[in-house]
Order: sequence, then structure tokens, then C-alpha cells
Amino acid sequence: MLIAESSLAPYASIVIVIAVAGVIAASMLILAHAVRPALKGDVKDSTYESGMPVIGDARRRFNVRFYIVAMLFLLFDVEVVFLWPWAPVFHKAAATGEAITTAGGQPASAGFLLAAMGVFAVFLVVGFAYEWRRGMFQWD
Repeated sequence: MLIAESSLAPYASIVIVIAVAGVIAASMLILAHAVRPALKGDVKDSTYESGMPVIGDARRRFNVRFYIVAMLFLLFDVEVVFLWPWAPVFHKAAATGEAITTAGGQPASAGFLLAAMGVFAVFLVVGFAYEWRRGMFQWD
């Protein structure tokens, strides 16, 4: 059976690209390992963190505000990611003037899509205002 006659023929180019990428990556790693200088010593083997020598234990406790800020960043970042799939759907509905069929088979007009995103934005702003009022963005 030839590849052209197979049902897997459309995937042949993808397999070739993955194989070429794997060969390039492996050859870069092998070449880098073969060419690099082998320098050893106390300074080279010491722990190095962000340009500063390590002071103290790595398992020390941090202020909980670091974790809260990280969680708030993830929360608002993930919420903003929901805007990306909504924008083209809204643009299509607004440009054509006709209702978009949802996954459930229900029609959704541009007005409905705008109102749904408005509700989402209100929740986002209310959450942001709540965190601001609680003082989560202040570093005393």
C-alpha cells in the first residue's frame, strides 16, 4: 500500500516535521555537549540564584501576600483569556447581523453576546474592586 493511497497520507507532512525537529534538537544537544569547555571548581559548582549568593535555607517561609498576588494574577489573567474566543464570534455576529448558533443549538445574537460579556466584565470589575478594597494590592 502506498502512502498516497493510505488514510494517513494527510499526516505524513506532520510526522516529517516532528522528525526533523527532533533530529535538529538532538543534534544541537549533542554538539553543545561535545564542544563545551569542561570547567570545574568551587565557584562553578556553587549555588547561584538571580545574581545573588544564597543566604539561608531554601525552605524558609514567605509572606502569604506573595502567594495571594500570584493567585490574583492567575485569576485575572485566565479571565482575560476568555475574551479571545468571544471576540471573533462577536465580530462575526455583529458583521453579518445574523444570530450565531451555539453548541446547544440555540441562536445567539450580537446583542446577547455583548450582554453576556458585559455580565462577565462586571464580575471581573467587582472582583477587582473587592480585592482593592481589602488592600491586596498594597505593600506596606
